[in-house]
Amino acid sequence: MLKDREEVLKAVSKPASLGPDLEIKDYIREAKAFYSCPVSSLPKEITDQSLKVGIRTDEKDRIGTYFQIDHSVVFQGFQKAFEGKIELMSTTEAIKKYDWLKDYWWNLIPANMDKYTALSELNWDHGYFIRVLENQKIMFPLQACLFISTNGLNQNVHNVVIMEPNSEAQIITGCTVHPNVQRGLHVGITEFYLKKGAKLTFTMIHNWAQNFDARPRTAVLVEDDATFVNNYICLKPVKSLQTYPVAYCKGSNSKARFNSIIFGVGNSNIDLGAKIVLQGPRSKGEVITHAIASDSSQIYSRGLLIGEHSDSKAHLECRGLLVSDRAFIHAIPELIGKVSGTELSHEAAVGKIAEEQIRYLMARGFSEAEARSLIVRGFMDVTIFGLPDALRDEVKRIVDGTAKGVL
Repeated sequence: MLKDREEVLKAVSKPASLGPDLEIKDYIREAKAFYSCPVSSLPKEITDQSLKVGIRTDEKDRIGTYFQIDHSVVFQGFQKAFEGKIELMSTTEAIKKYDWLKDYWWNLIPANMDKYTALSELNWDHGYFIRVLENQKIMFPLQACLFISTNGLNQNVHNVVIMEPNSEAQIITGCTVHPNVQRGLHVGITEFYLKKGAKLTFTMIHNWAQNFDARPRTAVLVEDDATFVNNYICLKPVKSLQTYPVAYCKGSNSKARFNSIIFGVGNSNIDLGAKIVLQGPRSKGEVITHAIASDSSQIYSRGLLIGEHSDSKAHLECRGLLVSDRAFIHAIPELIGKVSGTELSHEAAVGKIAEEQIRYLMARGFSEAEARSLIVRGFMDVTIFGLPDALRDEVKRIVDGTAKGVL
């Protein structure tokens, strides 16, 4: 796939610049083969876990589904009415079908960036290819599930999403594990291309395990009049998570927004953020993070805005809530203005639940525990995602249901 494979081989031991370093040899590559089948026929323990991350195996209100378990693609398909409007398949199939896809492959993310990108190139385990054709407005979501069923497994996926000119879509991706899985490593490479006038709302929900490690790597190219909205939710225990997606607002009137709701549980080490590079005239960006740290969890919330065009504007906001004296939140906002005229701003606040809020709710009949739970749930407000009503309500149910298990 790559012209300079030697550079990738050199990076196999190169630690990432952020997050805890991992020993790749601690994870296994042997996985049971799963055969293609309708997603509705999957075992209940898989369908139940999938529903917790927004993946409906009954495919209600979904127009297409990609489902991968370990290293096997078990389902890929979409409703017949959308033939000629969208394409949905594994990236291994797409790269064979389209020679031009090589121009998009490792184009936004260097394969030798760190040991995780190198691992994904050298041990590539499929991933999804989604393409929405020109002028197509897809109003119901596409869904993709990346599932791990083998304890200790390393799964490396490479996804590519192409939004052709004036197309519009919603994608919901759920990443989760079998109830018996306690540890493993997921590496997810995702490259997004939004062409002129395109709009994509991408919502990703992670539900890992206490000793699980995740290393997503994401980059986005936003062209003229295109809009990219990225929503990320992680509310369950994870040993370590490190991700720092970047959006290049290259076109005029290009826009990118990253929204995250994070709940640190147990001894989770979470290092996440987003970077937006404003390169086009009237380009705009926004990064909003709501982070809650409980138990002895550690959360590093990063944000970087770079203004490279004089007519550009962006804002960064981080709100952190500490609900344990043993927890830790470090907000790291950065603004870099490279030209006069760019407008960059940020605000960050980290604190605990105000006692007056608790007393107010207790005076209205709630117990102290109920009052704290209400405040925390209010902090996890999914309205920041800007989703359509139906999908917003569905995501809110997921957040509320997950919160009950950790509060």
